[in-house]
Amino acid sequence: MVGKIIGTGSYIPEKYLDNNDLAQIIETSDKWIRERTGIIRRHVVETETTVSMAAAAADNALQNSGIHADEVELILLCTVSSDVILPSAACEVQQRIGAVNATAFDLNAACAGFVFAYVMAQGYIAAKIYRTILIIGSESLSKLVDWKDRGTCILFGDGAGAAVIRAAAGQRYLPVTGSDGESGLSLTLKSRFWQEDAAARSYIGMDGQAIFKFAVKKVPQAIRGVLKKNRINPRTIDWFILHQANQRIIDAVIKRLGISEDKFPSNVAEYGNTSSASIPILLDEMVQKGLLEKGQKIVLAGFGAGLSWGAVVLKW
Repeated sequence: MVGKIIGTGSYIPEKYLDNNDLAQIIETSDKWIRERTGIIRRHVVETETTVSMAAAAADNALQNSGIHADEVELILLCTVSSDVILPSAACEVQQRIGAVNATAFDLNAACAGFVFAYVMAQGYIAAKIYRTILIIGSESLSKLVDWKDRGTCILFGDGAGAAVIRAAAGQRYLPVTGSDGESGLSLTLKSRFWQEDAAARSYIGMDGQAIFKFAVKKVPQAIRGVLKKNRINPRTIDWFILHQANQRIIDAVIKRLGISEDKFPSNVAEYGNTSSASIPILLDEMVQKGLLEKGQKIVLAGFGAGLSWGAVVLKW
């Protein structure tokens, strides 16, 4: 058996900050941000939380799939920005959506989170432990950035995306994943609970050049690796759905792979980097636009803090 995505959903906060709004806060401009990132605006939470957005995205995915919440057997929630530690965000979502028969826990793999959760879900299904799994990426990164740090606050946004995966007959594809803990200090967020000064706050810190070099090297390697491992010709892939970190990174990956940019959808201009939520948000947008057709082959590729990366192949 293989896990098939049978439904997707997303939730985006209504409030947004465009580049001109940021220019009122820090020394920057719309032109400067667009040229370096391709981002025009990013949505930010007001009354929403990581849990509430995750639950809304999950509800939408269940509605799209046509199944009831009590049919879900496992909830995997990917986040680095949960508003709760105990109970887990996944358990909070379980309660809110009424998934009374589901086991639930959180997964932290940052921007590679959704891909890692997808791999985990496939493993559970292959082992016949669970048949119906809900995976969610949800982030409130606006709560974790220093809005005086031009190098990070221009990049990140909030939102949630979800997918329902159910066991079905089909071909199983092997994933490619990896981590490089030695380079982990390139992208950090230290917990305030470990600081001596309880009033001190920690923010996302990033070495932008190091992350760019990592991404444009590892992402093409991971994509080539997953295609080679599964003996798939790149020309037979219909869509390459990448983590939406930065348009310059996406463009550099496309150039290195030598594949038509038409196969690389992007929404980073509207949402910025939403970490683990970016791939499922983009996937749901494509579903809503009718871009995905039965039988199409898709590559999902995530990369980010850890440093970690992963790529998978799926058939729609």
